[in-house]
Amino acid sequence: MSEDATRHPSTTTPVVYHMPGSDAITVLREVQSRAADGGVLAMDIYLPPDTAKGARLPAVVIVAGYPDEGFQKFLGCRFKDMASSQSWARLMALSGMAAITYTNRRPGDDLRALVDHLVHQAPVLGIDERRIGIWASSGNVPLALSLLMRDAPARVRCAALLYGYMLDLDGATAVADAARGVGFANPCAGRTIADLSTDVPLFIARAGQDQFPGLKESIDAFIAGALGRNLPLTFANHPAGPHAFDLFDASDTSREIVRRVLRFLQFHLLEIAHAD
Repeated sequence: MSEDATRHPSTTTPVVYHMPGSDAITVLREVQSRAADGGVLAMDIYLPPDTAKGARLPAVVIVAGYPDEGFQKFLGCRFKDMASSQSWARLMALSGMAAITYTNRRPGDDLRALVDHLVHQAPVLGIDERRIGIWASSGNVPLALSLLMRDAPARVRCAALLYGYMLDLDGATAVADAARGVGFANPCAGRTIADLSTDVPLFIARAGQDQFPGLKESIDAFIAGALGRNLPLTFANHPAGPHAFDLFDASDTSREIVRRVLRFLQFHLLEIAHAD
């Protein structure tokens, strides 16, 4: 039986938006990185075509909020090997940024260890440690939010968060309930909008037809709270979009939101950050 035959169909579905030149991307596979427990994990680094030797590129980390062991058990592959992770990484590389997918055992600790590794090994990896952004979707978003807190150990320049569970605000429990139900990391339990850094630009996309309990409401409450604190926020709503519309809704609106995400990352990591 082939590996693909054991995988859930969702893991073989790429992003609905395509850019020419994907074959020219360089992918450094299974690059070793240090895990939080002192062991070794692996990351794949996607580099833009014709990356000059010695170049220091901005980088986007595609956040994995589920432990690989459980993820692979239920879906048949590691998160970094999903077609969606790979195709988003290729889109980022074609947009001029390095993209990083990775393995994990303890999602929260290993994400912090990965970012620390990227910062301290930046010259060797060809990354500009001052220009690191994050991208996350769905149940991976609560972990991504942990890097946006005032007391986060590492600074990121921007974050793109798509159709994800956010924070449980004003007595809500939807995020905590979903985390217990499906096993994603929720390190921001008990945190509020006031705990967020005020200078990290956010892009948030909402699926108007999202079917997961409490997810839209968590986004709506987050948006209201973020605006109330005047956080730097870009918002895209897909009224007809289902959960994971970037994979399962091949509409002009879905493709336009993907383009807007890429443009947001380019603006904050290539243009503004490069001018600093």
